[in-house]
Amino acid sequence: FIFTQDGYIDFMEYVAALSLVLRGKMEQKLRWYFKLYDVDGNGCIDRHELLNIIKAIRAINGGDHETSAEEFTNRVFDKIDVNGDGELSLDEFVEGARKDEEFMEVMMKSLDLSHIVAMI
Repeated sequence: FIFTQDGYIDFMEYVAALSLVLRGKMEQKLRWYFKLYDVDGNGCIDRHELLNIIKAIRAINGGDHETSAEEFTNRVFDKIDVNGDGELSLDEFVEGARKDEEFMEVMMKSLDLSHIVAMI
């Protein structure tokens, strides 16, 4: 999918994204999540970007967590930042999510639309 970089989402972009989230293959979803979470568009997700993502996901989903968002972010980087540069490349993000069940679960929860689909 090609999305414009104008800071807005038009209807066709929304439909394409919804289709991907609902029916896309896991790797396609992870690649899309990566682009979504790479806030500054530099091709990497740094600790600050991931921390903000984790905080937002927790705020939306609620619940009690054994670790703080900061501790979780640090654990993710320790496990999946293979080259240790403090940033997650697309490959590190995709491979890390595949190998780390907890990280994958958090990423999948971030755009879980099942409750919306149930209402439709």
